[in-house]
Amino acid sequence: MSDPTYFFAPIGVVRSSLRSAKAAPKQGSEGAPTAWIELDSRFAEAVLGLTIGDQLILLTWLHEARRDLQLVHPRDDLSAPLKGVFATRSADRPNPIGLHPVILLAVEGLRLNVGPLEAIDGTPVLDLKPAL
Repeated sequence: MSDPTYFFAPIGVVRSSLRSAKAAPKQGSEGAPTAWIELDSRFAEAVLGLTIGDQLILLTWLHEARRDLQLVHPRDDLSAPLKGVFATRSADRPNPIGLHPVILLAVEGLRLNVGPLEAIDGTPVLDLKPAL
């Protein structure tokens, strides 16, 4: 297999009360707070058509994740048998892309309030899509 290089430019950043991965729930539905997505000004027109209550899929770059692990204990439970990262939702993986189902709660210019979101403050946002 060839080894191409791809470049991803974040469209924004997560602003959250969650400051560390250890403090964050494993999934948004497990008690995550709401958070703000601050979009880059280049994407001002991209918010057209978003409506409060929309179900969205937020794609993030889990910037603090390890990229060198292939085996993990699911949910960091050391009593659970090791599994390959592709069989888990672990943040630690070759390309740590986060997939977060959220609901759009408010739009204030280039700021989107969404929740629940388990991503920590400063997490780069790669994309935002409607959940179909």
